[in-house]
Amino acid sequence: MKLLIERDQLLNLLIAVTSVVERRQTLPILANVLILLEANTLTLVGTDLEVEASIEAEALKGSDGQCTVAARKLLDICRALPEQATVELETVDSRLKIRSGRSRFSLQTLAAVDFPRLETDNWEERVQLEQPVLRGLFEKTAFSMAQQDVRYFLNGVLLELDGTTMVAVATDGHRLARSRAVLPSPAGEHRQAIIPRKAVLELSRFLGDGGDEITIELNANHARFSRPGAVLTTKLIDGKFPDYKAVMSQVLSQKMVADRTLLHEVLARTSVLTNEKYRGVRLDLSKGSLKVSAHNPDQEEASDEIAVEYGGENLEIGFNVTYLMDALRAMPTEQIEAELEDVNSGCMLHVPGDEDTLYLIMPMRL
Repeated sequence: MKLLIERDQLLNLLIAVTSVVERRQTLPILANVLILLEANTLTLVGTDLEVEASIEAEALKGSDGQCTVAARKLLDICRALPEQATVELETVDSRLKIRSGRSRFSLQTLAAVDFPRLETDNWEERVQLEQPVLRGLFEKTAFSMAQQDVRYFLNGVLLELDGTTMVAVATDGHRLARSRAVLPSPAGEHRQAIIPRKAVLELSRFLGDGGDEITIELNANHARFSRPGAVLTTKLIDGKFPDYKAVMSQVLSQKMVADRTLLHEVLARTSVLTNEKYRGVRLDLSKGSLKVSAHNPDQEEASDEIAVEYGGENLEIGFNVTYLMDALRAMPTEQIEAELEDVNSGCMLHVPGDEDTLYLIMPMRL
């Protein structure tokens, strides 16, 4: 294999696939990136056997071939080369020779035939969605994923195909985020797929803001996200996601409308003196007013107050301030609406008049 390519182009390709590669590997070849040149099209592939990223581009010129080489070493070399440089890659015996200007590098290679790929035949469902729309679904929900929870099915985002809509749901057992988008064409049968945490984080980099459509393919064990010149494939979490519809069907009759920025600022100020472990704040709601207060084991206290639209009964309830602030940051509008009932029911946050994206936060005792 021999090819010539612009340094900046190669660097972008390597960044896209190397993020998938784990630093600690059980198999040496999993630390490598697969380099494949065929008909002047360069393809790079990185994997950790759970998530696989593949991206391609046109080489300036070259001769067909393939090899695998240490992903991060090649990435670091490309970063160290001057901008707008031209890079030549050539396999010689079991080495990859890298030349750019007067710089010379030689990296050890492993056989490309031994590089593991995810087996993903027989896709059972295929839908398409614009990149910004799918990106938005993950951005509005992913922060509510659990981290290393023993309930492994919570360590990811649920994608649900339901007729003409795609729904993304994430929960850690204390809060739940749900967002939905309309599909350009109806999906087949009702289907759920739990995308693991690492794949969700990779998709945040993989999905751009351009108008290209993403093709999403699913079967019982895998999901594949494809855009022109790039593919991200992931194993699915094998488990049953909680019945989020039942959780979100609480009767919440008290409604509060507040300025999102002012509320976030009040919570941020008050959170300075919360208990570092539990992060609890008390909300005191009365007609036209919301008081936020907090205290910690050192007997330090904070309180702040803002005007809100509220005409219900007086209500005193505690929440984790981090959960409230995360939800507010994910909402793009100037005003937010909160639905509550009592100290035993959750708080539902959403944009006034829009229930496509909902955040349910369960209360805590203070």
